[in-house]
Amino acid sequence: MEDDPAVLIRNAAFRWPDGEFALRIDAFALARGERQLLLGPSGAGKSTLLNLIGGFLRPQSGQITILGRELSDLGQTALDRFRADHFGVIFQMFNLLPYLSVLDNVLIPLRFSRQRRQQAGDAHACAERLLSRLGVAPDLHRRPAAQLSVGQQQRVAAARALIGAPQIILADEPTSALDHDNAGKFLDLLQTELQATGAALLMVSHDARIADHFDRVIDLTSIARTEGRNSEACCG
Repeated sequence: MEDDPAVLIRNAAFRWPDGEFALRIDAFALARGERQLLLGPSGAGKSTLLNLIGGFLRPQSGQITILGRELSDLGQTALDRFRADHFGVIFQMFNLLPYLSVLDNVLIPLRFSRQRRQQAGDAHACAERLLSRLGVAPDLHRRPAAQLSVGQQQRVAAARALIGAPQIILADEPTSALDHDNAGKFLDLLQTELQATGAALLMVSHDARIADHFDRVIDLTSIARTEGRNSEACCG
């Protein structure tokens, strides 16, 4: 249903197999088209929460509903397909394939989602447009990703997440390697692209200075309870 939020969590609890860290979220929602920032210190469970929302981890109890679909109702193959169709992810360390060209890195999600391939239309032209609008010059598009600066790699990672117009973008501390001015410029570019597609954005960060780029800012500790020590790594 179009009226359903992009993300809805009720009484979800997750504990890592070693038992050293547990996270519980009683209630959380991300509206369709909303740009939301979750703030929290290292070890607060930010990346674990993104992993749960993206279906990379499954809670031991509770409900996580994405675009009206309850994730626990999906088998692994259906979950992988659903994630590929509806989520774009900007990883903290970008996770570009260094030996592939910039353009080929951006095109990767289209290999796994027929829906996003169809929505992209001419895939190469779509990737070129996204890269250029995000400030990656055309003469860089065919260079290996490893040859780009950190700021350029970040913009390539954003283009990869946005291609094919997924409804939800998850971003795990993507500005952590940038100074404040460059982080702000990147977020302005990202917001422009999100407005074009209507995608919702959920970004987690420890940096409160970027808060004015978002519709809503939430302190993760106000919605989540943790136990033990957490070693976080998003979406993998």
